Amino acid sequence: MTTRHLFASLGSLLAAITGYSADTASLTGWYQFRGPGRDGISHETGLLKTWPAEGPKLLWEIKGAGGGMGSATVGGGKLFVIGNRKEGASLTAFDLATQQEVWSTIVSEKRDQPNGAPTYDGERVYAVSKDGVLICCDARDGKELWKTNYAADLGGLMMSGWGFSESPLIDGELVIAVPGGNEAVMVALDKKNGYVKWKAPMPADVGSRGKDGAGYTGAVISNGGGVKQYITLVGRGLVSVRASDGKTLWSYNPVANGTANIPTPLVWDDYVFTSSGYGTGAALLQLKKDGDGVAVEEKYFLKAGTFQNHHGGMVRIGDHIYAGSGHNNGIPVCLEWKTGKIVWEQSERPGRESAAVISADGQLYFRWQDGTVGLLEASPAGYKLLGSFKLPMVKGPSWPHPSIHEKKLLVRSQDQIFCYDLAAK
Repeated sequence: MTTRHLFASLGSLLAAITGYSADTASLTGWYQFRGPGRDGISHETGLLKTWPAEGPKLLWEIKGAGGGMGSATVGGGKLFVIGNRKEGASLTAFDLATQQEVWSTIVSEKRDQPNGAPTYDGERVYAVSKDGVLICCDARDGKELWKTNYAADLGGLMMSGWGFSESPLIDGELVIAVPGGNEAVMVALDKKNGYVKWKAPMPADVGSRGKDGAGYTGAVISNGGGVKQYITLVGRGLVSVRASDGKTLWSYNPVANGTANIPTPLVWDDYVFTSSGYGTGAALLQLKKDGDGVAVEEKYFLKAGTFQNHHGGMVRIGDHIYAGSGHNNGIPVCLEWKTGKIVWEQSERPGRESAAVISADGQLYFRWQDGTVGLLEASPAGYKLLGSFKLPMVKGPSWPHPSIHEKKLLVRSQDQIFCYDLAAK
């Protein structure tokens, strides 16, 4: 076997195991929303275990990202962000070494604050504006390669007036997008030209809870029940479609609410953990092979008073899930995912209101709505705060999820992006 064939075989094996294709599997760093696995987990090590009173060292800041709540992503020595600038919703790239703007491309002329994060695939960058324009740009110079409009071109629909907040999923040669329409709740597009490969309709029997239309997250990949599938949370709850042809496999309505369904579901093995706010709750689902399809079984449902995640996301580490719980609240919680039992929760905390949560090197990074960032130990033994600080600038709700890249913490605050040194000395 030649070296080239060996690497190809290893890439195919990795794709089969993880659900991610060889091209994106070879990427490192925070190149898409919620990190390389879309699960909020960074695999970096050698990070600070505690913070000084003032927090980790601020290395640099970027101005000019534009208004918006979307996270920063990285790739090819650049930082990418989509924001509201004077010319419209713009996808902008900054040089990581110099923090200088490299290029900026208008996604939509409608001036509104985008909420999604760009996705980098090694050559191109993809982003969605609040009015549902999906663009693909050359990562080197920002040249527009193609774009499509969810409503006009794909019959898309958003569940509320707050606009699309999706971060596109790249899987091999495909872009998996969530227009949210009844005829195309999810679509697969050729990532190089935007041509439609398949459209997945919303199942007719999806249930009555919630509203028609897309939710506030993109798709994730699962191999649950032995079938590769794309799962996302839309206005009517969870929807899964088969990756090979876009056939709807299953749906789950009880997790839906009629205002905004936001958190990205957690998927691993044959399990899916899902939650939403607005008094809804959370559930653990198990997927089982059913002929050429997949059957879904609810293992338990947690009422909102026990656990609900508003929009800050959740992370799974071993047998436990960590998140901020409560509607418009970021109460640190650890729950045992097999049983749904709350292991611990901490009402006294340094920050207030909703919290975006990611993890790296055995630690949890909480970013509360008031601009407080906290470091917590990821342990079922109990709540342990290891440091906190306040962002230098807070304008409006401080919602964007943090990102970690090369031992640096990247935190967006509207038009500015702050970079902190996480390397252990």
